[in-house]
Amino acid sequence: MSPFVFTGFPYRVVFGAGSLDKLGEEMTRLGAKRALILSTPEQRSDAAAIAATLGDRCAGVFDQAVMHVPIEIARAARTLATNLKADCAVTIGGGSTTGLGKAIALESSLPIIAIPTTYAGSEVTPIWGITEGGLKKTGKDARVLPKVVIYDPLLTMSLPAKLSATSGINAIAHAVEGLYAQDANPIMSMIAEEGIRAMAKGLPLVVENPTNAEARANCLYGAWLCGSALASVGMALHHKLCHTLGGTWNLPHAETHTIVLPHACAYSAAAAPLAMQRIARALEASSAPRGLFDLAQSLGASVALKDLGIKEFDLDRAADLATQAPYWNPRPIERNAIRKLLDDAYFGRRPD
Repeated sequence: MSPFVFTGFPYRVVFGAGSLDKLGEEMTRLGAKRALILSTPEQRSDAAAIAATLGDRCAGVFDQAVMHVPIEIARAARTLATNLKADCAVTIGGGSTTGLGKAIALESSLPIIAIPTTYAGSEVTPIWGITEGGLKKTGKDARVLPKVVIYDPLLTMSLPAKLSATSGINAIAHAVEGLYAQDANPIMSMIAEEGIRAMAKGLPLVVENPTNAEARANCLYGAWLCGSALASVGMALHHKLCHTLGGTWNLPHAETHTIVLPHACAYSAAAAPLAMQRIARALEASSAPRGLFDLAQSLGASVALKDLGIKEFDLDRAADLATQAPYWNPRPIERNAIRKLLDDAYFGRRPD
């Protein structure tokens, strides 16, 4: 066996239906007394319900989380946390809300209790992202890793089938890149493959019947594993492309990941054959790129970037931006090849 380095991250997971009820306990365990509740405007009611449950232990609610964490929103949330003398942040929602909590923690080290309601997976990573001036900057910092993650499958029951599909494939993207990362290791590869398998099994059942509690639990479990893979190893071309498209053109996060993933996978397939075998095996497909494309299509997700509002003439700039300061990738980054990849993703062509 080749030498490797494995880093385990110190967070606590509380998993199971009804586990939201343990939020107060988890605050006590952290020694926290004043929680700032974070949410998107759409999930204000969820944040308000948590605030009511916490009573005097709720310092306030900030419900302005949005995709890609604009710096202006991050600054406003940081200021409010300071003014309210909050000693922890509780995030309820998907990656946008978790990302906002991380933006606060990045400067204040405020501990986070994350309560995911999607399959984003960012709740178990030390990765942060902030968008300023139309460019999204990302990094890793142990301060932003949530201290506690409460996985309550009941909170995902209202996630619409279409959003469940794209959120789930977004999670799969973390595991896919984890399998061919420069610093991949056998522990994370095992976790990544199991995460892909759990998501690929659970998502069709969730789309068929969004109230299938067991399928919801399996998907949330898969999202945790996929996020864990992303936390421990590096990102590659797929995430660079999605950060570029999302930060510059404000494209929806999960949908962008869903569309780009098969094509980024195809780009690197010949350079990462063992990873492709594991991905295909987890998907029960003959080809990893085609298996990812077919899964998205079978779930009713969009498979073409043109459906998200970006214009064909934007692809040249996207290729230029994506090849500047590129992430490591098993296949070297070539501008013309990246431009073709984006063209295939734009028109939704099934990988060869």
